[in-house]
Amino acid sequence: MFKIGDYVTRKSYNNDILFEVVDIDEDIAYLKGIDVRLYADSYLDDLLLADVDILNNDKNDDRNYALKIKDMLSLDRSEFFYLPGKILHIDGDKDYLKRCIEFYKEMRLEAYGVNILEDEFEKEIVTCLEKYNPDILVITGHDSFKKNKDKNKLDSYQNSYNFVKATMKAREYERNQDKLIIIAGACQSFYEDLIKAGANFASSPKRINIHALDPAIIASTIALSPKNKEIDLISVIEKTHYGSAGMGGIITNGVMYVGYPR
Repeated sequence: MFKIGDYVTRKSYNNDILFEVVDIDEDIAYLKGIDVRLYADSYLDDLLLADVDILNNDKNDDRNYALKIKDMLSLDRSEFFYLPGKILHIDGDKDYLKRCIEFYKEMRLEAYGVNILEDEFEKEIVTCLEKYNPDILVITGHDSFKKNKDKNKLDSYQNSYNFVKATMKAREYERNQDKLIIIAGACQSFYEDLIKAGANFASSPKRINIHALDPAIIASTIALSPKNKEIDLISVIEKTHYGSAGMGGIITNGVMYVGYPR
């Protein structure tokens, strides 16, 4: 029998996503994605117990992915010194937040994490910005597109309204999109409205689930890109796990100062 804390997949979905069981009510299990920012539910008889060792593999994969991105950025440390941008990461899920903060540490970035429920984002966002004064703001957590709804209406999404309102509040605080880079959204979020609200990057153009680290990958790449130099937009987006289907954005300048001599 399954219990809270088990790691499972769903047989009816070809075991495509790894979940943690977070609650059980009679014959229904409530699930949270390990790699994707997704909540779901399932009948117990549709679940398959997963190997717990896969979590250790995920941690190694995160570490290797961070090293790969640093290598791709190829900073010349023999002559110059670098002052990367500061990141504030606000997340509706404490487990995803912890994973992202560990990723930033692997990237050797200054990053601060705040766990706030999505419906509290708008109220708390300015206080957090004043406290940490970041170059890059990540606003993420959980979201989903409701079945059989109009994808062009904000109320068709679980939490896109909260992401949009928080983004607008942050953009009121700092209107210059090169002084405060905003990355917003989660699984299946209303991409177009987030960009209109003032986000530099957002999810999800194709309304797909995104990887837990995708917002952090964008933030890290911008933090390690030279200030006042346009990033390669397509290259940055392709560093994420699902590319332009999961994340999109506008051409943006990097935020890292480069100095000489080292």
